[in-house]
Amino acid sequence: MQPFESPPQVETLVELLRHRASRQPEQVAYTFLVDGEDEKIQWSYADLDRWADAIATHLQPLTEPGARILLLYPPGLDYIAAFFGCLYAGMIAVPAYPPRPNRSLERLETIAANSGATVVLTLESILENLNRRIAEAPILERLTWRTTDALPPLSLQKALDLTSDSLAFLQYTSGSTATPKGVKISHGNLLHNLKSLHRCFEVNEQSKGVFWLPLYHDMGLIGGVLQPLYSGRPAVLMPPLMFIQKPVRWLAAISREQATISGGPNFAYDLCIKKITEEQRATLDLSHWTLAFNGAESINPDTLDAFAKTFAPCGFRKEAFYPCYGMAEATLFISGGLKSQPPVLKTIQAEALTESKVVEAQPQDARRQTLVSCGRSLFDQTLKIVDPETQQCCRASEIGEIWVSGPSIAQGYWQQPEQTAETFAAYLNDSGPFLRTGDLGFLANGDVFFAGRLKDVIVLNGKNYYPQDIEATLDRCMPELQISGAAVFTVPVEGTEQLTALIEVDRRMVSRCRQPEESEVLFTTFRKAVWSTHELLISAFYLLKPGGLPRTSSGKIQRYLCRERVLAGGGDAIATSNSGP
Repeated sequence: MQPFESPPQVETLVELLRHRASRQPEQVAYTFLVDGEDEKIQWSYADLDRWADAIATHLQPLTEPGARILLLYPPGLDYIAAFFGCLYAGMIAVPAYPPRPNRSLERLETIAANSGATVVLTLESILENLNRRIAEAPILERLTWRTTDALPPLSLQKALDLTSDSLAFLQYTSGSTATPKGVKISHGNLLHNLKSLHRCFEVNEQSKGVFWLPLYHDMGLIGGVLQPLYSGRPAVLMPPLMFIQKPVRWLAAISREQATISGGPNFAYDLCIKKITEEQRATLDLSHWTLAFNGAESINPDTLDAFAKTFAPCGFRKEAFYPCYGMAEATLFISGGLKSQPPVLKTIQAEALTESKVVEAQPQDARRQTLVSCGRSLFDQTLKIVDPETQQCCRASEIGEIWVSGPSIAQGYWQQPEQTAETFAAYLNDSGPFLRTGDLGFLANGDVFFAGRLKDVIVLNGKNYYPQDIEATLDRCMPELQISGAAVFTVPVEGTEQLTALIEVDRRMVSRCRQPEESEVLFTTFRKAVWSTHELLISAFYLLKPGGLPRTSSGKIQRYLCRERVLAGGGDAIATSNSGP
């Protein structure tokens, strides 16, 4: 085994992989658990370097340097090789994911058209499944399609001069509040963010990661693939579906591999609490898991408590939780906590929160809201809380939009100059430019607290309400229902805004929810819980089967599509209730 060394000083990811392949050629870089359990494929740094070389050599004659290459792969090491093959060839990778059977090609067509991709790299199995559908999609049909399953090993003959300013890939946003946009991520952006992750995660010679996150998504690609490469530590990967189908596979892999770093969005921890049995927990050893990151969506303090309590007998410690905050427009990572310290919580008056104010709750306050800190801003970037209307800095007691400036901030949106100017070129008293995140939050003692998405805020009777807070109340009020997700928003009805909720229930509860007398009891319970907690009346409910809520590729609920569904008639609900405006 090679001795642990600090990450090299390089300008591009190409240099980074070349360095690892020359210094640690036989060290296992990635282990892919095909079935999430025993069937595995392993690649060393030298293996990945050879595959990237071969793909780049076949890619260069097809198009010019700087061309966008659409990557259409299932989870696996082939995708990682294709990603680096694009970089080795001096081209810009465009990660996507194969559309499922009988699902629309609209997102894929949008990405292909916006990026101006000329070539698609994929596998024989994917191309075979898509062939007939491609013929019906002119945008996709005119692209050059190539498979990379069995390319002969070739050495790259035409090395290109790349710099830290060269674009590495376009990260298409998940589309939780709008149509996906291609975020331009440079090699320099990536290396700065990877350096920050390495430092904040306190990576050392004992570090090892286990990741199930989608590789075409920023958290999966950067956190699960590129960060281990940067730090020179091994990573164990598994398909997201293997985790979703059987959540114990994730924790079993952490236990078996004695992994120290792993994590995911809040819902992943919820899923483990609800789905992993006592018998399964008895087989787990989570004592080596020292950094459990939680990000990409709102962090629920109840989830942290429940997970820590449930898995404490397995050796899990609450201090391992690492709440963090980030987004594609900042490459990935914006803020994070201090390793080995418990999450920082702040309980504030719920009434003040509706007025965009931060007032610490007192024991006598009946309505309180506890928020989880997302840690502190990276040391070499600037983070401000700004009034989105006046574009002036907020006071410490006010909630505003989070603005960020620093080396990790991306280069803008591909081929969208107006949206780039609006989002990436904000100024505060001649200082900037800042990224307008579109997220609301506040600072307390240097800690960043996330309050919600600006576009998702519900305004009723002149007060602001954050949908994730109401959704958390719905989730808590009936644990036996095993709610899989909820979306709360308003729709216009007879000149007023009507508060509406879509709730996805567990498959085992579907038959119960179909019974009118049972569903009415559920709706009454939901209304009482929301009224007592938020003093809000939800007028309309829609109960949905598993998979009924529209989600992004990373699992975020798309509230704007939920709203469109209700406006179009409600969709395929198993039970509804509407008490009127």
